[in-house]
Amino acid sequence: MRILGLDVGDRRIGVAISDPGEVLASPLTTIASEDSQSATDAIIRLVDQHDVKRIVVGLPYSLDGSVGGQAKKVIDFIDTLSKGTKASIETWDERLSTKAVERLLKNVDNKKANKREHRDAAAAAFILQGYLDSLKVCDQ
Repeated sequence: MRILGLDVGDRRIGVAISDPGEVLASPLTTIASEDSQSATDAIIRLVDQHDVKRIVVGLPYSLDGSVGGQAKKVIDFIDTLSKGTKASIETWDERLSTKAVERLLKNVDNKKANKREHRDAAAAAFILQGYLDSLKVCDQ
């Protein structure tokens, strides 16, 4: 089964996808997120195109673990998305994932890798990979 990972931001949504064996997450694309309905429609098309059964959305808790303003926006987005797809939706604590990806990509000598769009998709892959790794730990 394939799983889609999302890193929802104010301007863009980073999208990643798992392999069918749910072992490896890979950056897929970015979607403009200024218009919530268009973004939702684009994600639903990806869900249908890749036969996705589960979506993992990074939830940006505050550093103290509370739900702040950005997390509330993501929760609202999840609510809208859930009305348009039959795929199950789960959240994953994504505190500092974008910063972690920026540090990883900082040493990459590749202009494409350091573009914001690629960083957003890489952040989604980072979130999804954390989720996939947790599944393997739970199976042991």
